[in-house]
Amino acid sequence: MEERKPENIVKEVLQVDYELRDNISDLIEGSADESLQLILADLHPADIAEIINHLSVNDALYIFKLLDSETAGEVLTETDENLREKILAKVEPEIITEIVDELDTDDATDIVSELPYSVAEHVLKNIDKEDSQDVRKLLKYPEDSAGGIMNSDFVFVYDTATIKDAIKVVRLNADDFEQIYHVYVLKTSGELLGIVELKSLLITPLKQNITSIMKEDLIYVSPEVDQEEVASLMEKYDLVALPVVDPDKAMLGRITIDDIVDVIHEEASEDMQKIAGLSEEEETGDSVFRISRIRLPWLVVALIMELVAAVLLSSYEEYIKEVVIATFFIPVVMAMGGSSGTQAAIVMVRAIGTGDLWLRDSFRKLGKEFFVGLINGIVCSIILMGSVKIFFTHEGVTFYFAFILSLSLLTIILFATLVGATIPVFMRKLGADPAIATGPFVTTANDILGLLIYLTFITMFFIT
Repeated sequence: MEERKPENIVKEVLQVDYELRDNISDLIEGSADESLQLILADLHPADIAEIINHLSVNDALYIFKLLDSETAGEVLTETDENLREKILAKVEPEIITEIVDELDTDDATDIVSELPYSVAEHVLKNIDKEDSQDVRKLLKYPEDSAGGIMNSDFVFVYDTATIKDAIKVVRLNADDFEQIYHVYVLKTSGELLGIVELKSLLITPLKQNITSIMKEDLIYVSPEVDQEEVASLMEKYDLVALPVVDPDKAMLGRITIDDIVDVIHEEASEDMQKIAGLSEEEETGDSVFRISRIRLPWLVVALIMELVAAVLLSSYEEYIKEVVIATFFIPVVMAMGGSSGTQAAIVMVRAIGTGDLWLRDSFRKLGKEFFVGLINGIVCSIILMGSVKIFFTHEGVTFYFAFILSLSLLTIILFATLVGATIPVFMRKLGADPAIATGPFVTTANDILGLLIYLTFITMFFIT
């Protein structure tokens, strides 16, 4: 039998999803609840969430109400935020309470934080008392901090426990905790002493004290640490779980790798939004008016900045009339300057975000970007000079004009690269998000800078 290629398998899976979505829509229209429940029972919650993300709100709600509380909770955590908010707005508080009661504390906190105050209070008063207290504590932390994404459920033993005691605790909590990577060893005061991997429990004599096999060289964070920094730490040290502690080193919770995958996706999406100059994230179900409101502010800023460029250009009108051919190349120099600046800015933002660049090393990195800009500028200038001489000979272009034009392009690329590389460092120094440096503001600023340099060269060398 001929072996199928992986790409064919992927296409088949996608086709099944599309067909399944269409079949589900037909079954919803026919109110075939039993058939729908049979189909949903065979699907992973993430697949159900993917399907309802592509349904109308009413159809998504119809499917959601057919799910049991445990599955509904898992589906909610995977659903687009915009759709989740609309679903929760139409579900009775009693049902939301049952769903939240089935979730881990970090996921429960995410759901409760999106509810109206009265509904949130109803839910917190009716779920398990201990879980309610944990959720209330987590709600105090910013949602993009270590405290906001941590799970307060973790398996621990005190330092007086034996290996047998630790195994017993793991067994007792196995059904309640979705992921158990470590057993945390605490003092009776709650202070974190170390961690024990599950593998170590299996190969150590049962009567041995737990402290004899625990790892004491711990990596941990405080609840105020930004989630992006948490993600960098877990990536750097290849961690599957990270303890969160208070100033006294008392264990508050843990952050697991599945939480960090979500954070990485969220931060990448956020940076892409900022590169596009958007102040907040667009959701699939957003109305055109909301999407317009999100996009419009930076477009207005870009428009104003480009109007500044137009005013600048008009102030050189008398000079440009003397060298009309110079106007042909204005789009070229502005585009090259903007592209060079954006490239440098994105590289610097990524280096800062991943921790590859420390602020004290920024001058070395800026020097490197200077020489990159110089090389790129020289190559592009040579190409421009040759192209001008080949394609604009009928305009009476002299070698002198082509040379000055190329020199101005070299200068523009060099300055734009330095500006693009410097602003992210400057933003980080001020405590702002460096990703802002890649937005329309910097792009249009480079347009103005490039235009100013170009017109200065034209007036210096061609206007008597």
